[in-house]
Amino acid sequence: MDIGGSGIKACPVDLDLGRLVGERIRIETPNPSTPAAVYAVVSQLVDSFGWTERIGVTFPGVMKHGIAYTAANVDKGWIATDVDLGLSAHIPGAVTSLNDADAAGIAEVRYGAGKDVDGVVLLLTFGTGIGSALFVDGKLVPNTEFGHIQVDGEDGEKNASALARERDGLSYAEWAPSVDRYLHVLEKGLWPDLIIVGGGVSKKADKWVPLLTTRTPVVAAQLQNDAGIVGAALAAQEHLVD
Repeated sequence: MDIGGSGIKACPVDLDLGRLVGERIRIETPNPSTPAAVYAVVSQLVDSFGWTERIGVTFPGVMKHGIAYTAANVDKGWIATDVDLGLSAHIPGAVTSLNDADAAGIAEVRYGAGKDVDGVVLLLTFGTGIGSALFVDGKLVPNTEFGHIQVDGEDGEKNASALARERDGLSYAEWAPSVDRYLHVLEKGLWPDLIIVGGGVSKKADKWVPLLTTRTPVVAAQLQNDAGIVGAALAAQEHLVD
């Protein structure tokens, strides 16, 4: 299950292959996106699959022990909410919730562009903001918020997100220098061995990734829009988060 600001998506996952089983179902996120309204949609999606087993759920915010500490692009009423407890009251099966970028990173490291890569791997999802997931020798360092790293006195995502490109009417070539500047700042502090870029713009990676001048190899995510759901299922099955 992938809860987002614009849509809530769900599908069973084959964890041997890291692939969705059947068709993914998407329902628009309610407006306002209060916990009660979202719980109702989640329950509807779970019922549509007749699912009663463990469920992994991504959430767009910092998640610790099932509790939301921030809420990006959803109602602020989520903050301080026990998401696991709230969902468990509406659906069968145990619930594991985690940050959406962390879930995408888990999937990419297990099945995609980060598979079998040692050292420090950084996944960045470019969308309304910039989500991040950091791994050291395949182990997740949860709840990084590198979209808010300061670049020239502003949050890095202000000028390097996909939204910034659309907002300013930039071509990929015109937008690439802002991403490049942002990545160079991250490199100074993290010295990653690999950077994986995700989000919708990863589908057009050939138009901007070759323009980057980072010392770190930069590659496009392989699971694309399925990564969050796959990672959530894997986290739930293997208890990868507290």
